[in-house]
Amino acid sequence: MKPVPFDYLRAGAVGEVLDALAQQGGDARVLAGGQSLMAMLNMRLAKPRLLIDIMRLSELDRIDEKVGRVTIGAAVRQASLLDWPRLSEKLPLVAKVLPWVGHAQTRSRGTVCGSLAHADPSAEIPLTLVLLGGEVHLRRAKRSRTLAAKDFFVGMMATARADDEFIEAISLPSHGLGRCAFREVARRHGDFAIVACAALETADGVRLAVGGVADIPMVRQWPRLDGSALDDALNEFAWDLGARDDWHATARYRRDLVRAIGRDLVREVLR
Repeated sequence: MKPVPFDYLRAGAVGEVLDALAQQGGDARVLAGGQSLMAMLNMRLAKPRLLIDIMRLSELDRIDEKVGRVTIGAAVRQASLLDWPRLSEKLPLVAKVLPWVGHAQTRSRGTVCGSLAHADPSAEIPLTLVLLGGEVHLRRAKRSRTLAAKDFFVGMMATARADDEFIEAISLPSHGLGRCAFREVARRHGDFAIVACAALETADGVRLAVGGVADIPMVRQWPRLDGSALDDALNEFAWDLGARDDWHATARYRRDLVRAIGRDLVREVLR
């Protein structure tokens, strides 16, 4: 199958992107890495009238450090972030997660912000952003706004982004973070996760995030737990996620993975 006919705009400035979105609204789609969007176009799951290519905008292809935060622009490829020399120091959880995002070939094209815009519930980058308390910076012609990651994802492959907005950047905290850990189970390395879990040590306990089960990444925060108390908390969380059977795995298998992986990660970060 081939895409429906559409117009193509290779933006030369952010202003062109904003003007096009203001005029076309929901009939326009922003093209960054295209690793998800091109497949959706070919299957006619997306039928835009206008495709706006932002990948030649140097102001969006930046990784900036400010006090306590790292900001990643909309045109930063996943491979570029993985190669950033300060990644392990400033964003250790992201350094653990990125090698599990797709394959080397897709990371060389796919963008960090593009994964967030696609909002697949099994994707690793949205899970990481929610766990770390990151922010999504949205821009439209007349104003900009910033949303907490937990408020940005509203459903399966659905976000709070308005039709005339695009994700200009995301930002993540880069200080005051404790130990972190990540693990996922997939049919093959690089596939979307059947279940993905990430844990982060906090001042008084631990935060655990789970992807691939509910429609959006889900997070729980607990004090320092061990033994049966930890098992009970993980069991409650596993049921609250509302797992469903599909051709990848049964709901029971997903709940079992949440319990097993969650226990290992919590113990790892609280050791």
